[in-house]
Amino acid sequence: MAEKQQTLVLLKPDALQRDLLGEIIRRFEMKGLKIVGLKFIRLTDEMLDEHYSHLTAKPFFASLKQFMMQTPVVGMVLEGFDAVSEIRKVVGSTNPREADAGTIRADFSMNVPSNLIHASDSPESAVTEVKRFFSDAELFDYEKITDRFIFGEGI
Repeated sequence: MAEKQQTLVLLKPDALQRDLLGEIIRRFEMKGLKIVGLKFIRLTDEMLDEHYSHLTAKPFFASLKQFMMQTPVVGMVLEGFDAVSEIRKVVGSTNPREADAGTIRADFSMNVPSNLIHASDSPESAVTEVKRFFSDAELFDYEKITDRFIFGEGI
């Protein structure tokens, strides 16, 4: 059975620099996902150390942090049925050259560091990551009248 979830998406500096914010957001909207939080975030060393704690020992970690801090990122919380897995389908594989045609990464990116977007990889990560970047006051609950046409009656 489908589960309504909230999940985090970060649009990275390359998405901002390449003027792809609107196109990327449009793809999530076309999928039927509801934006319940949206803001610019200036990432700090501490935020990145926590967010990418599984990568701190990697030789590329310093350059990853530098890349992520060069401009603000756009943080979004999206909501929908099975949102985590559905967003991962729209985003595509971490390596854009291995991503399925039609995904954001396959269509707009060629390398891993500049792969445009971060998306939570599990429902558990999504809960943690949403709390890391958004306060409860920054998340909105509202009725989206198109939901019944996208997901069916009784949602």
